[in-house]
Amino acid sequence: MDLRAMDLTTLAAEAFQYGYPLLTNLAAVERDGGAYNTFTHQRRFDDRRNANPDLLYSTARLDLSGGPLWLGIPDTGDRYHVLQFVDAWTDNFAYVGRRSTGTGEREFLLVPPGWAGREAPGAQVIRIPTMVTTLIGRFACGPGDADEVHALQDALRIDPMYPQIPLDGLPHPQAGVPEDLLFFETLRRSLAAFPPSPAERRYQRRFAPIGLLEPRTSPYAGAPREFRETLRDGLAAARDQLEEEATTRHAGLVNGWTNDLHLFDFNLDYFEVGTLDTPEWTMPDRDEAHLMRAVAARTGLWGNHAYEVVAPTVHKDRDGERLNGAHRYELRFPGPPPADAGWSVAMYDVPGSRPVPNQLDRRAIGAATPGLRRDPDGSLTIRLQHERPDDDANWLPAPEGEFRPVLRMYQPGPPVLRGEFQPPPVVKV
Repeated sequence: MDLRAMDLTTLAAEAFQYGYPLLTNLAAVERDGGAYNTFTHQRRFDDRRNANPDLLYSTARLDLSGGPLWLGIPDTGDRYHVLQFVDAWTDNFAYVGRRSTGTGEREFLLVPPGWAGREAPGAQVIRIPTMVTTLIGRFACGPGDADEVHALQDALRIDPMYPQIPLDGLPHPQAGVPEDLLFFETLRRSLAAFPPSPAERRYQRRFAPIGLLEPRTSPYAGAPREFRETLRDGLAAARDQLEEEATTRHAGLVNGWTNDLHLFDFNLDYFEVGTLDTPEWTMPDRDEAHLMRAVAARTGLWGNHAYEVVAPTVHKDRDGERLNGAHRYELRFPGPPPADAGWSVAMYDVPGSRPVPNQLDRRAIGAATPGLRRDPDGSLTIRLQHERPDDDANWLPAPEGEFRPVLRMYQPGPPVLRGEFQPPPVVKV
């Protein structure tokens, strides 16, 4: 392989890492399939992969190509909720909710890139970086709360300022591009449709030699065999590298728990309401941010910044053995985890990462669980096992095989965010 081909292979690999979050996100938006600028509500907990038993979700895929949108939020009392804004590049650029804007009734004006039109008094403006954006609403839902949460979900509203203007939607690849180059063709169209910040646009210039900046006709339809093979080699190498990074690039273990507080700190350019533009919560190196954005898209698409919620997970007990329902375990908290909006420990099977059906219909145990029993010293001991114990007040049912608990802390307190709080080890009984 000559030097030019090697250079192009390297560029193709870099382009995969750079574009993977964008295309993964847009594929998820397209799979959603609902109408743009309309909320879709989850009404009850179900056993889908990685479902969160603490929350009910309301999601909307936004398209601002028709102009600004009004967003109305009802009064939620003191209930934990958050509406997370994720742009096309997977950057979390705004949070509306209990932590950031309070729980009173609010109205927001969501304006598209470059908007210079009128703004309305009484509505806080949120500037949207990309024409297509995902809005993910989460409402705390404890036992018996479903009807109240459904009413809050129904009170959410999105109203277009100019409903008569048709929407652009998502770009699609040009016809005639071979399947093994569709990644690059889809990325080419998406780069044009969703340009990032000026700093990122300067970075993108590096990809001109492999055709990603071609504005009109695709360079991948009828591409020469050697060029096609070069891009394909770069793609394969980059996919292998991403899988390696996804399994190794995380914070060190604390009592067996993985707890990466900074996985979602890759947004360096757009900070609207609820986000923190500080050195502590932004990555200093743009190349590192690109890598972490790809890892986050591979392992936790649409996850929150740690200052909104922290969710460490554990696969092994205190002795380093993998957790398995053939054994009994205890998880002892000397005091409640420091979280202003509640906490829970949820149970998932391995490798499917699905919630575990059980006799109590209990997928998590935590601050909202009724009837928990404290130890004489005030601590809380949670029992993790498959067989139902005689005293099941503190029982978190496990599957027969391997499992992993997830500890979620909503609006985590300073000890969590400073890394001072350490989740206790899981101890085999």
